[in-house]
Amino acid sequence: MTTQTPPVSQTRSFSTVFLIEMWERFGYYGMAALLVLFMVQKVGFSDDQANLVWGAFTALVYAAPAIGGWIGDKVLGTRRTMTIGAAIMTVGYALLAVPSDSLYFLYCAMGVIVVGNGLFKANAGNLVRRIYDGNDAKIDSAFTIYYMAVNIGSTVSMLLTPWIKEHWGWHAAFAVCSAGLVLGLLNYLLMRRTLAAVGSQPDDAPVRWGRLGAVLGVGALTLFAVAFVLQHQQIGRWCVYGAGLAILAIFAYMILKSERSERAGLIAVLILTAQTILFFIFYQQMSTSLTLFALRNVDWNQSLLGLNLFTWQPAQYQALNPIWIMLLSPLLALTYTRLGRNGRDLPIAGKFAIGFAVVAIGFFIYGISGRFAVDGKVSSWFMIWGYGFYSLGELLVSGLGLAMIARYVPARMGGFMMGAYYVATGISQYLGSVVANYASVPENVADPLQTLPLYTDLFNRLGWLAVGGLALAVVLLPLMKNLSNAHVAHGAAAVGALRTAAAEE
Repeated sequence: MTTQTPPVSQTRSFSTVFLIEMWERFGYYGMAALLVLFMVQKVGFSDDQANLVWGAFTALVYAAPAIGGWIGDKVLGTRRTMTIGAAIMTVGYALLAVPSDSLYFLYCAMGVIVVGNGLFKANAGNLVRRIYDGNDAKIDSAFTIYYMAVNIGSTVSMLLTPWIKEHWGWHAAFAVCSAGLVLGLLNYLLMRRTLAAVGSQPDDAPVRWGRLGAVLGVGALTLFAVAFVLQHQQIGRWCVYGAGLAILAIFAYMILKSERSERAGLIAVLILTAQTILFFIFYQQMSTSLTLFALRNVDWNQSLLGLNLFTWQPAQYQALNPIWIMLLSPLLALTYTRLGRNGRDLPIAGKFAIGFAVVAIGFFIYGISGRFAVDGKVSSWFMIWGYGFYSLGELLVSGLGLAMIARYVPARMGGFMMGAYYVATGISQYLGSVVANYASVPENVADPLQTLPLYTDLFNRLGWLAVGGLALAVVLLPLMKNLSNAHVAHGAAAVGALRTAAAEE
């Protein structure tokens, strides 16, 4: 008599992906909290150069999953590719921990991180989609909680690595990022059986060593290509423009070649992806203009009712973003689930519109802070409340970006289109760094009274840009409703046809 293994619950499978994502984001955001400041304060870059190198790097970090998703779907398997990517990123953070005066060594370490993230990111998200495939309400809720994993890891690392940097130096802080990901990999190996039934077709076949060798070889070439791009800013700019054209071509090809029942969903994804690109211009300010604003024009002493509570490190203000998201994520997930249960789920396009509204409020808070400055320094409370509204907007837009792919894109295109989504966000990361340079401080200027208006003017402009995003989202709501209804209707018709065919057989 054969004993069958009981099926693994969706919750246990989700927990496994949740935890490795949490540790991976611990490493990435610990590094992200420091790298722009490292380039400005340690390496000696100007604001312009540091912002653009960071922008090109993050654009490549987000673009790389376009290939990683395809490798997971068709070549190595989703689970395998995710694990290999995490291991490669561990090496990348370890290289940042090596003291070196060579800029090329720094760029190569960043290249390793790009390759590892490319293999990891799209496949981790695709596993979540596969766990809850076919349940739209649960997908929205799951991806909101999944997004919380990002913020648990990033909160701890963004608070920890600046503190370690202050006490033991830059390279010790980068070493902690690598150590965190080692723990994540060990934890995944212990829990990997919960994902045995989740993944793409190559996961169920033996490892094809030739394919693995080819992927690693291309990854090594990509590493040096990234280092070359980071050294030459003009080439990086051309890559961004080329990627933008490639994204449009991908969407056009998919829409033209898709079945009629799939077309409305793909058009909806194209519109929402364009809105996501706009949002990530705001997101990129966290590591660039907002961090440099914190360095030069924020009073680091956190006080309440005249009592000094503690002192911030400038990079630690970035942790306000994940802290707010952890507070807000469960509330939003519960709201989505209840609305879905009652048949009143707010469409993703409506959530995007609300997201732009609260992002606008957040940047206007930063903008008006200058009116209350003392000797060019603003209270930390402006950072806290500005990040609060900004983070709510992030949950409503970026937090649902992956759910958008899961809901509207057919499973056979899931990994590839999720990768395309990451390329689009990569483009906006670079554009965000270009925008941040509008508040670039000249090298001979150090007076907070002179730097303050540069930043507050940028933040007010970004607030009005978010208002424009809100207006666009509202105008597009009727079109998005029609596309969503058409997608659901065609999907129901396809299911009915399959059932009829099965009954006739």
